[in-house]
Amino acid sequence: MRDGTRGNVLVTGGAGYVGSRLVPKLLEAGHGVTVLDLYLYGEQALANVRGHARLSEVRGDLRDPVAVAHAMRDIDAVIHLACISNDPSFELDPEVGRSINYDCFPGLVQAAKEAGVSRFVYASSSSVYGVKKEERVTEELSLEPLTDYSKYKAMCEEVLMEAREPGFEVLVLRPATVFGYAPRLRLDLSVNILTNHAVNNRVIRVFGGAQVRPNIHIEDMVDLYLQTMTLAAEKVDGKVFNAGYYNQTISEIADAVRGVVGPDVKIRVEPTNDHRSYRIDSSLIKRELGFEAKNDIAYGVRELCGAFSGGLIPEPMSDPRYYNIKTMQLVGLK
Repeated sequence: MRDGTRGNVLVTGGAGYVGSRLVPKLLEAGHGVTVLDLYLYGEQALANVRGHARLSEVRGDLRDPVAVAHAMRDIDAVIHLACISNDPSFELDPEVGRSINYDCFPGLVQAAKEAGVSRFVYASSSSVYGVKKEERVTEELSLEPLTDYSKYKAMCEEVLMEAREPGFEVLVLRPATVFGYAPRLRLDLSVNILTNHAVNNRVIRVFGGAQVRPNIHIEDMVDLYLQTMTLAAEKVDGKVFNAGYYNQTISEIADAVRGVVGPDVKIRVEPTNDHRSYRIDSSLIKRELGFEAKNDIAYGVRELCGAFSGGLIPEPMSDPRYYNIKTMQLVGLK
């Protein structure tokens, strides 16, 4: 893939939460798309584009070199989304988490290079910073991951940067927590959790409330991935960028949710021992790439409310497909 051109993109985890909104947009933008995914959460995520002339779906495991080599054929760029996502999911089975999130990553990168891939975009996490005292958590600060999930994210960043060479451009993005509706919906992420309970229970439980959390709407995140596919090499190669909207306390997020769902929604504040605050500064990506997230919490809540009222989210409290841990337990991922 070269400056401004449309090429063939491999999206690992393309049937996941972010992938299920990204893949249709890549197709709409004129890219050829290959999805490599286990489809743990069902086939419905890509139902609206299945059969598209420029879409190939590979049901396979990142840890399987044969599946990876098959998925890499004729690929110009990789967007690597697939992982065991977030701390609780990782801690369910740390060995499986490590095998998927880190152990197979060097092989994936090497397979991309051998296949002639020219650009590799890695979805890291803003959690790699740990908890910082600084108000402006910029890309220049040291990484102090607090959990295995974030530790392996940071280690993958190192692997990718070491693999960088002429003709193999690498980019690391450190997103905030994503929220909003997607065909493969997650209801185990902070804004989505609060909205689900506000809509269906008319009660939001807030633990603590003063803790700060960064978030980014899924549409903004998808737009950023799209942008990285056509930017000139000098804009992205070897770069690391935070990607968030702005930092808000959990109480502010709860108030925003109630402001959309209705004044009858009760907010119950409960004590917590976890007073950690996370924040990120996303000014570098605005300066260098011109990217700025546009959609606030209220936008995402309105979108989710529309999906609930439209019958797009059946059995939101009980269906395992909305919850990573429940699904992983159900399928016995090994």
